[in-house]
Amino acid sequence: METACVDGALVPLADARIPVTDEGLLRGDGVFEVMRLYEGVPFGREQHMRRMALSAKNLRLEMDVAGLERDIDALLSEVRPGDALLRTLATRGGHRITLIEPLPELPDTVTLGYVTYEPVLLLDGVKSLSYGANMLATRLARERGFDEALLITPQGSVLELPTASFFWVADGVVHTPPLTEHVLDSITRRIVLEVTDGRETKATRKDVESAQEAFVASSVREVIAVSRVEDRALERGPVTEQTARAVRARIEAELAGVPQGAGAADAP
Repeated sequence: METACVDGALVPLADARIPVTDEGLLRGDGVFEVMRLYEGVPFGREQHMRRMALSAKNLRLEMDVAGLERDIDALLSEVRPGDALLRTLATRGGHRITLIEPLPELPDTVTLGYVTYEPVLLLDGVKSLSYGANMLATRLARERGFDEALLITPQGSVLELPTASFFWVADGVVHTPPLTEHVLDSITRRIVLEVTDGRETKATRKDVESAQEAFVASSVREVIAVSRVEDRALERGPVTEQTARAVRARIEAELAGVPQGAGAADAP
């Protein structure tokens, strides 16, 4: 039976409820995290929960972190989901929701189309429920025949995907837009930068279109190669392959309890 945890109570997923007056629903006012489960174990749980607490603080949202931790433990003990996703969120109405979602089918490569996007600066440091613009960007890219959107500012700066970080390879070096461009401080992004000695670099479309390789990364996807950006075809090259192996090795080591460098462990 599919199960969710709502405000500390395990209930059948079909019976999970919050009031329709909750501003998490009415205004997208709340915070969330999504963790990937490996054989039922959430990777980067501490980092995800720390970032969620920071999001709540920045949004001026009271959140019961200890309650969410108990909810996660109770749900994982009850469900034992194997490889899947765990979504946890807190709403302005004071409700906690934790549920398990199936791991989506992950392609070997993705194609990206540009979508102009202006970051909401006030939401820097907040992973909020207000994801309408992100989801619309994906739909706009798919209407043009691409798998995903690559967000760019009206001034032409390259940012990220709606739900993943973006990387490109130039002269054998991995680059990604800096946090000063108001991209998400992604946990997987930090791991990629560590295992590749990558650089934060401001970029335009011209930089991306002259790249040797490109890939995307997130908790859900790990590392996936980009096969095309607009009309520019890209090969799945050796740097992308090496990065994918290194990220997976880091994940497996951390799940096995092998201590890693302080950078990933200190991620907010």
